Amino acid sequence: MIITVSPEGYISWGQERARCALGKGGVRTDKREGDGATPVGEFPLRRVLYRADRIARPSTALDCAPIGPEDGWCDDPSSPDYNRPVRLPHPARHERMWREDGVYDIVVVLGHNDDPPVPGLGSAVFMHLARPGYAPTEGCVALEREDLLRLLAACGRDARLIVTPPA
Repeated sequence: MIITVSPEGYISWGQERARCALGKGGVRTDKREGDGATPVGEFPLRRVLYRADRIARPSTALDCAPIGPEDGWCDDPSSPDYNRPVRLPHPARHERMWREDGVYDIVVVLGHNDDPPVPGLGSAVFMHLARPGYAPTEGCVALEREDLLRLLAACGRDARLIVTPPA
C-alpha cells in the first residue's frame, strides 16, 4: 500500500484522506538533524510502537511492540546509536518514547535515514498522534488517533509512506 503525504498537510491511502501535521520547518528535500523539517521521500513503515497502558495493540499487519518508561531514541549524531532505539538512561542525547503528552501513544517507525543511519541527516522521524489543533511537529507526520488507527488497519507489511515535495 502507498500512503501519500502532501506538503499542504494531508495524508491519503486507498480511498481515505485525512488531515495531518508536519514539521515546523516545512517539507524539505535536504533534511538535517534539528531543522524541524519533514523529509521528502519514500519510506517503508518499519514497525508500530504503542503505550499498552493507554491503548490496546493496534490492529495492523505491521510488527507491533509495546513501549515502556525505559525506551528512548538516540538523536545525537556523535553517538554510534544515532537514529536507533535505546534503553534509558542513555549517555548520548536522546528522546523519551514514554511521554506524558500522549503523542507517542502510537508511533510508526519510518525507514528514514536508518539503513544505515548517516550522522546529521535526521533521526526519530515517525508517524504519531497529532497535538491539539494539528500543531507542527519536529519533523514527523502526525494524525488524529482514529485516522492513524484506520490507516494502520489498512496497512500491509509492504506499506510505504511517500512525502511529496512542495510545488
